[in-house]
Formats: sequence, C-alpha cells, structure tokens
Amino acid sequence: MEGFLDSPEVLDTRQFLIAVKRLADSLAFGTDRSPYIGSGLEYHQSRPYQFGDSIKAIDWRVTARTGKVFVKEYEAIKRLPVWILVDTSASMTIGSMKRTKYSVAVHVAGGLALASLDAIRPVGFLSVGGRGLMRPESLSKDQVHGWLHALRRFRFDEPTQLGKRVGELAARLPQRSQIIILSDLHEPESLPALKLAAQVHDCSVIHLIDPSEMGFPGTGFVRGQEAETGREVIASGNRAWTDPQGLRELLKTSRIDSLSIDVSQPYVARLRQFFKGRNMLGRGAR
Repeated sequence: MEGFLDSPEVLDTRQFLIAVKRLADSLAFGTDRSPYIGSGLEYHQSRPYQFGDSIKAIDWRVTARTGKVFVKEYEAIKRLPVWILVDTSASMTIGSMKRTKYSVAVHVAGGLALASLDAIRPVGFLSVGGRGLMRPESLSKDQVHGWLHALRRFRFDEPTQLGKRVGELAARLPQRSQIIILSDLHEPESLPALKLAAQVHDCSVIHLIDPSEMGFPGTGFVRGQEAETGREVIASGNRAWTDPQGLRELLKTSRIDSLSIDVSQPYVARLRQFFKGRNMLGRGAR
C-alpha cells in the first residue's frame, strides 16, 4: 500500500522544493562564505618572498613586523563527504499528526543536502528501509531534487534495515565521512551498527518522535499494531513509548551527537543550532 508524502498537506513539486530551499538557506545562515573557503583553500603559513610570487599573496602584517617581504601560502581544504540516511520504514509514515516523522525527515534531508552542496561538500543519499535506494556522492542540486521527489512516495508496510544499511555503508566508504541519520530508531539492532560506524566516521542522529510515542496521559492500556511487522502490542497509555534522554545518553557514550525532534513542534531553529554547534555544515575536517 503506497502513500504520498504531502497528503493531507498537499504541496506541489514547486512548493515542496521552495520549502526545502528555505530550510537550506536557514541552516547555512551565518556560515563562512569567504572567497578562500569558497575556492577550497585555507591559510597555511607565511614564508619569505621568492621571485615569481604574486604581489597579491604578500602578507603585509608579517612583512611590516619583520622588515622582509613574506607571502601567504594556502592549502586545499579536506572536506568530509556527507552521507544522509533517511529511514523510509513504515513506523516513520504513521503518526498522530498531519506532519509525520517521514515528511519531516525528507524535508530535513533536502535542506541538509543543499546546504552541504553550498559549502562545497560532496553529498550522497541512502534510504534505510526495505527499498535501500542509494545515490552516490557528488550529487548536483538537480539530482538532489530528483531524489527528494522520489522519496515523497512511501509504503505503509516497508520494514526497517537501518542497522544493516549503516554497517554496509560504513564498510564501503573509502575515507572518513560524515553520516547523518534521520530516523525514529525503532530498530534496536541499529545501535550496535551506529556505534561501530562512529569509530571511523563522524556520525550524528536526528531522532524523530511523534507525540503519541510520549504516551496518552489519562488512558489505561492501549492495544496497537506495529506498523512494519503487523505485530500486536499492548502498552500503558500513561507510559512513554520512547526515552529520548536515555537514547541521547546511550549515543553519547558512543561519541554520536543526537537531536530529538517532536514533529508537532517547530524544529528549524533547533536544527540550525545543532549543526552550527558542531560546524557540520562548514568546511569539514582538516
């Protein structure tokens, strides 16, 4: 059974892409866009002037201090590739709000991808549901738009394979990369895989939560059906079905930063602060 991301909040393709672009601009706001950063160069050191050096490269401050002509040297910046993993499983698509975890995940994934491209960082996509759709690094903006459009369609019966996909990706990447996971983390097996990947790569998790997962105060026992497996579950309505604080502590011990987002609340400002604090949309690692 297939659904469409923007129902009942109907957005045509143009409106959807505009919303993603606005998020990207918000996430990139305040980042360094100097000519040297933009050209992929960073100041390394100053050295004595040699015949043939450009006058534009003269380090006037050092020259004035030493009385001898020095020029600035720059080196290429090593930018971490960015891999954005989107949980496309059934539990992401079903919720108590018009805005689902899945719609927020796709929106955020698009904003992160475009902001990363603006920072001249290679971007790759991977869905971690049963589809396992992958797009390699170095996507163009048009390719990102096409990928997001494909993600707008989803299935209500798709299983999760987060742990498996993370393990496979981490093993095949030829260099240290930045891996960003957008998921509700309903698969317990995913945590060991994330911990192992974080030993080599820079991993972070955007943990998406539906308000219903925090319990139904004033109710007794609730019978439900697990979206991905169809398994029936019985739980207390007064008890939260997820523990964001406990999950954050667990991820923190594995050196994985995380941000929990309640999809019923505004989240753009918190996202921007999270990534700004880690310099995740800047130049990457040296």
